[in-house]
Amino acid sequence: MRYRPLPFLLAAILLWTPLGLEAQGVSSGRTFSPFGTAADRAIDPASLGVEAQVFLGTIQAIRDLGFASEPDSVLWEKALRGLIRELDDPYAAVLTPDQVRAFEEESTGNYAGIGVQITELNEVVTITAVFRNTPADRAGLHVGDRIVEVDGVDARSWTVSDASDRIRGEIGTGVEVTVERDGMSQPLPHFIEREEVHVPAVRADMLQGEIGYIHLDRVARGSAAEVDSVLAELDGSQGLILDLRGNPGGYLDESLNLADLFLERGSVLVTTRARSLRSDGEIQEESAYARRAARAGDQPIIVLVNRYSASASEIVAGALQDHDRAVVIGERTFGKGTVQSVVPLPADYMIRLTSGEWYTPLGRSLSIPRDREGRITGPDTVERFTSQAGRTLWGGGGVYPDVNIPPDTLTSLEQEFIQRTIEAEIPLQQRIQESAFTAAQAVRTDEVPERVPDEAFDELIEGLRTAGIGEQELGGEVQEYLHWRLEVTFFQRLDRLDREMLARSRRDPALARALELLNQSSTQTELFALVPAAERPDPPVVQAARDDEVIDEGR
Repeated sequence: MRYRPLPFLLAAILLWTPLGLEAQGVSSGRTFSPFGTAADRAIDPASLGVEAQVFLGTIQAIRDLGFASEPDSVLWEKALRGLIRELDDPYAAVLTPDQVRAFEEESTGNYAGIGVQITELNEVVTITAVFRNTPADRAGLHVGDRIVEVDGVDARSWTVSDASDRIRGEIGTGVEVTVERDGMSQPLPHFIEREEVHVPAVRADMLQGEIGYIHLDRVARGSAAEVDSVLAELDGSQGLILDLRGNPGGYLDESLNLADLFLERGSVLVTTRARSLRSDGEIQEESAYARRAARAGDQPIIVLVNRYSASASEIVAGALQDHDRAVVIGERTFGKGTVQSVVPLPADYMIRLTSGEWYTPLGRSLSIPRDREGRITGPDTVERFTSQAGRTLWGGGGVYPDVNIPPDTLTSLEQEFIQRTIEAEIPLQQRIQESAFTAAQAVRTDEVPERVPDEAFDELIEGLRTAGIGEQELGGEVQEYLHWRLEVTFFQRLDRLDREMLARSRRDPALARALELLNQSSTQTELFALVPAAERPDPPVVQAARDDEVIDEGR
């Protein structure tokens, strides 16, 4: 069971714009660092306004006379964070150097390491994926290898976080990873030089033989090129599904490159109204246009979204919807329609500020006002828009789907079962991962079964019984649910996205509906005709996630 409270999304939702990257954090030819002691003493208070003199005097009084003595660096940081907190800007923040590095890694998919995915299985940190053409791949590490030493230090009791921290490091430096491997009597040491590793943001495959499926989990640097590449591989498909569910966004310019793949040259992609250093702080309106012919062909397209689709992913969904290029299926999106500028500060810090808003090609503002905790503030303001094809679209915050389908939720019995595993301190997800991993290891790549082997499911159920789960709690409905989760994870481990998504579709009504519609249409016009008015949200309603809402972990 996974809880997805709304505020957790805010840290991941950001548009990095050229406006912010051009700023240098310099005023009057002098750089002022709030995190040291030299810079504040170099400023002449007489040259500042009264308010600034009062502020500096307050800092000095607290530093010199406050009973609870605080160093200058702590006082300045507290003052900065208080200033940010009072801005009434839910996306404003001062990022520390560590936070800047973490964000850049998350948003680009690049990190310094060896190129493996690790998971704790059977109480040992185990390699569950080796990315192609990475140092780990070239060194000969295998899926299933168990990490027992790193640089000569015993790692058998380490957590995944412990192992990750020790294996990652500076590009060009080396690390020795020693693993145990089935069939080998002695541990195998591997000396590996770290490189910059890229984790793709795109997964794609052909579903049911004729439906192209593209899942984009973030709008990172290079995402458009990755999607362009898989579009070529999916050429000739009967239809396309672009899955943006759970996509928190990323880079504004990258989202424009993505929308450009699906729309004809000259089409408006987005309009921004923002402040810029180039315009002396004045609000300017600027539109971006598609610069090349569409690369996606003329097959019908469906975009899948949910309440966690945000920011740059909403730009893509909104542009395709406005230009009648896609049917949007799922839930109303998050409503992150604001632009953030990221300004470098001294000492490798950065400040992130909301500097504008963006609008879809039809002029829909998709911004839903929120407070710093992510709660929606104020009532909905809904506007009606009409596309060139005569379709009714809604504005007023978020992308409203053409076909409104809420996600699958756990039944009462399934919730009771999961609560029982929590009370019994049984790591259910880890057990499912272990069973799926063991089953996948036994499968030959040229003989992938149509379903998860019965013995793997039997092993999972027997392990739950041994752990104290009673027969009544493992009834038919619960076993069916567990079998579904195990099958999805099994095909994940085999890297068979086609079979994984078909398994998911049994409890994924939005994906199932998308497949149904695309199997009945060969053009976008036919696809629009298949969407009855009864499936459209009219009038639309707010679908904000609640902190106490439970979403099925299989998503």
